Amino acid sequence: MTDRPLLYEGADWDFPILQRSYDAIERIAVEELGLDVYPNRIEIITAEQMLDVYTAHGMPLTYRHWSYGKRFLQHEASYRRGYSSLAYEVVINSNPCISYLMEENTATMQALVIAHAAFGHNHFFRNNHLFRQWTEASAILDYLEFARSYIASCEDQHGVAAVERVLDAAHALSRHGVHRHGGARPLNLKLDQKRERERRDYDEKVFDDLWRTLPAGKVKHTTDTAAERRRRLGLPEENLLYFLEKVAPKLQSWQREVIRIVRLIAQYFYPQPQAKVMNEGCATWVHQRIMTRLHETGQINDAAFMEVLHSTSNVITQIDFDHPAGGPGFNPYALGYAMMRDIERICIEPTAEDRSWFPDIAGNRDPIGTLRYAWANFRDESFVLQFLSPAVIRQFRMFRLLDDTADSALVVDAIHDDAGYRAIRRSLASSYDPAAHDPDVEVVDVDLAGDRRLLLQHRTRPGELLAQRDAEATLRHVAQLWGYEVRLQEVDIETEAVLATYTAGPPPS
Repeated sequence: MTDRPLLYEGADWDFPILQRSYDAIERIAVEELGLDVYPNRIEIITAEQMLDVYTAHGMPLTYRHWSYGKRFLQHEASYRRGYSSLAYEVVINSNPCISYLMEENTATMQALVIAHAAFGHNHFFRNNHLFRQWTEASAILDYLEFARSYIASCEDQHGVAAVERVLDAAHALSRHGVHRHGGARPLNLKLDQKRERERRDYDEKVFDDLWRTLPAGKVKHTTDTAAERRRRLGLPEENLLYFLEKVAPKLQSWQREVIRIVRLIAQYFYPQPQAKVMNEGCATWVHQRIMTRLHETGQINDAAFMEVLHSTSNVITQIDFDHPAGGPGFNPYALGYAMMRDIERICIEPTAEDRSWFPDIAGNRDPIGTLRYAWANFRDESFVLQFLSPAVIRQFRMFRLLDDTADSALVVDAIHDDAGYRAIRRSLASSYDPAAHDPDVEVVDVDLAGDRRLLLQHRTRPGELLAQRDAEATLRHVAQLWGYEVRLQEVDIETEAVLATYTAGPPPS
């Protein structure tokens, strides 16, 4: 039965069609699904512009750096040769929420990606606790404009090469430039601009060229104990860029501001890999639900809905582990969407197994409310640990392998029984723990009144050491910013034994 007229027919679209599609999608998203979103801004872009968006990690503007040009050429070459395709859309966690749509999309794909990005991702960005805690959507665009203009002014004043050296080192350390356990503050453009002006005024007031003619005096040592010194410096410190910005002895004020820019942008992106499965699962479930409702109410025809089903099927395909195009882990779209659909099923038509595993939600008849609660309060690790069901484990044919280096054979130690389901769920959840991917490196000591050698520690276990080449290269970037010798110790987390030591000397004067 047709409740409303068709939004469009055929593949062609124009802006009135986009507006009608957006309005129809918004009604379902808000009135039926209860989604809470930022105001939307939809932009139609070309393939060339989409490559530009890739280059800047999805941001509409950014400062200049050679790595962005390199990334553009890599994506362009892969696209032109047919090795990869471009995304149908890119969405930015900002307020207003910006969604870029490819102009080559059909009318159906434009409607689908509006539902996916402008409402699915948008709702997740606005409501998930990680994004609410770590990012400030209303400030990011203004901050990026400030960052671009500030770094451009530094290039004019100090030279491109000098700025590039700082950016190279800061980019290399950006994964160690975030607060993982609290302490991060939302972006505040006015405060950053005020601080930058104060630094510049201070430099102008204290600068006196006569000071460089004075003979170097002896270093004055303090009587602080090591414990007092570490306490005064707030050590140990997990955020390496933050420590370098605040404490590095030789950095000029503009260099500290450049480090801060890289650090704050890295902090903005910090939640995204922690909620990839949930974010994509949410957006895919939302777009499929909305497009299904448009079909049920006669607003899109059968041909359009077949295109929706075909596109969604491609997105949620889980490639076999031995397929040439496969990769490690599960397709986040496939696993996320499967878990969202499974939660919906458990809420409406639970089995006896579901009631045993999920007594709080089984049969509650409120799948949308349950999903909104999950989207707001979990990240991938906790979401899998809480909601991965035996049904999904069977659907994906999951099992767990025990890889004991002392044994020449692999052992399947978790199968499809009650204990095996729980073991598989714990193991899969732990694979999404950010601590499992980022090494735990901390600044643990430095004697600023002595030799100024910076001491870092990587707390780990035997057999889980850093790759020597990567560790040495990263340490050179630390020494570049610190200005003195840097030492990294790999310490056994259980015995406190030093397993390996790396040293990088200060850069040439």
